[in-house]
Amino acid sequence: VAHPTTGTISSASFHPQQFQYTLDNNVLTLEQRKFYEENGFLVIKNLVPDADIQRFRNEFEKICRKEVKPFGLVVMRDVTILKSEYTPSEKMTTKVQDFQEDKELFRYCTLPEILKYVECFTGPNIMAMHTMLINKPPDSGKKTSRHPLHQDLHYFPFRPSNLIVCAWTAMEHIDRNNGCLVVLPGTHKGSLKPHDYPKWEGGVNKMFHGIQDYEENNARVHLVMEKGDTVFFHPLLIHGSGQNKTQGFRKAISCHFASADCHYIDVKGTSQENIEKEVVGIANKFWGDENSMDLKDIWMFRARLVKGERINL
Repeated sequence: VAHPTTGTISSASFHPQQFQYTLDNNVLTLEQRKFYEENGFLVIKNLVPDADIQRFRNEFEKICRKEVKPFGLVVMRDVTILKSEYTPSEKMTTKVQDFQEDKELFRYCTLPEILKYVECFTGPNIMAMHTMLINKPPDSGKKTSRHPLHQDLHYFPFRPSNLIVCAWTAMEHIDRNNGCLVVLPGTHKGSLKPHDYPKWEGGVNKMFHGIQDYEENNARVHLVMEKGDTVFFHPLLIHGSGQNKTQGFRKAISCHFASADCHYIDVKGTSQENIEKEVVGIANKFWGDENSMDLKDIWMFRARLVKGERINL
């Protein structure tokens, strides 16, 4: 288990009946379970082999060069280069998401090494719900390579939150210089907070919502990771990432998993209604069919069974 290099973390004493966020199996040690229960995240060192990471990198480069065009894939660029002239290359692509139809990238979501740990949080029936490969660019000077502090559950119209987990794997050395993840330990025990676009002078990337109200004195932990290290974290954990101050591109691959026992909810009238409107609007524009999809349709399109039986999702 990789221990964070900055910030304060705690490991309280638990009795087995007090575990809320991890499930009984023989994968996590008692200390690992205690750590996740108290802090809301857990880093496993050297989990994904170098050979797999190289394959993901090669496929990403093919996508950037438009040599492959997976169905449904969303390619994103930084707001500072969005309207500029460009030739297809990895320098112009900051993220690809929804790669469930790309067999090579989707291999990440089916790796036994990953699912072995995912099952500790979701149980044996596992759905891959949301996929991303992040290519954080060198910051242009406007600090747009930052990602505001947020909770992933803001984007998800399914519950319960305790049966959802993110697996996020470093594809190279990641530290504060190139924009590592920063987490606020223990915030997974709180509730979902209202999110919206932060008021940043240099601009904000599309759908980079941030928490509008959080305790600024909360301890922060910066996750310094090596290639292949993987952090698993709860969808209510407050986290973000800093700007990339280097000249290289910082890569990571991730998937949000959920138990197939989870169920969809209607977010109308809740703090998630703003992201629902934005996601649905973008999706309908992407598919060229106004008002044809709702939020549940979008998530059902993304969801893939990766282990066990499909139940609700």
